[in-house]
Amino acid sequence: MPREYLKKASLTSKSDASETKKIVRAILDDIEAGGDAKALEYAAKFDKYDGSIILTPEEIEAACALVPEKLKRDIQFSHDNVRRFAEQQKSTVANIEYEVVPGLIAGQKAIPVDAAGCYVPGGRYSHIASAIMTVTTAKVAGCNHITACSPPRPGVGIAPAIVYAAHLCGADKIMAMGGVQGVAAMTFGLFGLPKAKILVGPGNQFVAEAKRMLFGRVGIDMIAGPTDSLILADKTADAHIVATDLVSQAEHGYNSPVWLVTDDRALAERVMELVPTYIDDLPDVNRENATAAWRDYAEVILCADREEMAATSDDYAPEHLTVQAEDLDWWLDRLSCYGSLFLGEETTVSYGDKAAGTNHVLPTSGAASYTGGLSVHKYMKIVTWQRATREGSKPVAEATARIARLEGMEGHARAADVRLAKYFPDEEFDLTANG
Repeated sequence: MPREYLKKASLTSKSDASETKKIVRAILDDIEAGGDAKALEYAAKFDKYDGSIILTPEEIEAACALVPEKLKRDIQFSHDNVRRFAEQQKSTVANIEYEVVPGLIAGQKAIPVDAAGCYVPGGRYSHIASAIMTVTTAKVAGCNHITACSPPRPGVGIAPAIVYAAHLCGADKIMAMGGVQGVAAMTFGLFGLPKAKILVGPGNQFVAEAKRMLFGRVGIDMIAGPTDSLILADKTADAHIVATDLVSQAEHGYNSPVWLVTDDRALAERVMELVPTYIDDLPDVNRENATAAWRDYAEVILCADREEMAATSDDYAPEHLTVQAEDLDWWLDRLSCYGSLFLGEETTVSYGDKAAGTNHVLPTSGAASYTGGLSVHKYMKIVTWQRATREGSKPVAEATARIARLEGMEGHARAADVRLAKYFPDEEFDLTANG
């Protein structure tokens, strides 16, 4: 049986045509040419904020004092989980050295990126968790300087809980500036900041486009689109939980796709009945986002069996992938394309988004087919080195000279020739390409 779409999306993440690229290009060019003053102009225009751009220690302390103790404990809990998981990730990368052939030693070394710029959204929602996810991993990786950048609210500044989270997790500087101007300030090293070597963190389409345009002169975590989530569910799944989880992810934004893939028609139909009622029960802003996301981007797909369900999921390569089905180990072994996987109804994407320890900055728009999400490894350069004795250099030089000449790269060949001539003057070597 081919896949049957009980609900088909009318739009995709690429349907939102706009002048975003032109707007972002102009802002980046203006700020690069005009420096701090031009960035402040854009901050006044878009952020509508005239307070301190780089928060002072006193301002950080004052903001932290506004955060309720209960919320502080929750932020500390999340930070501890993310930190411990990041430390385990870091332990999987080791400096090594290996004798490739006698006398030739090659090695690997992990070097943290010097300066990281962490963007923390603060517009529609205060993304406390994004501060935890981005700053903590940069700190564990060993970055020498971490800037946390978040859009301030007019007359208020950055949400105090974001300030507290960024400070707790190890940000060296906290910058009150949003959007393209914030990304530009970190990249160009404005306001006394070191130039960021990598930009990380989620953001709206303007932030995402700025990171895309700057990629190359600075590293980025990934080119992100709207967040997306897919649920694989069989007849054992609870329709109430499935529907709730779909709605929880649809509230991210009007263009955030959610997908249900199942081999049980009754479950699919029940979930489709429940979702609109659950959306109607959300607060106003959340309801508006979820309504549009469900109406225009959501899909419900009926498959013949679990193998077809898994194949469908791999085709979509979702950012978040939930399995609410029997035999979770089978799914863990079979599935291969996702940003983060949530096995069983006892966990949920919301856990990963906020406090479980795995990172919530993940590949979207199908990018999970070739990359993973933000991790401690993103902040680390895995570089190689080598050294050799003269005897160890000998067979490598011979092979290098012959391969280089076959390729027509005579200069490369001669770099090998001179070493053989110096180290082994009494020996003859056949270094021709067709010898």
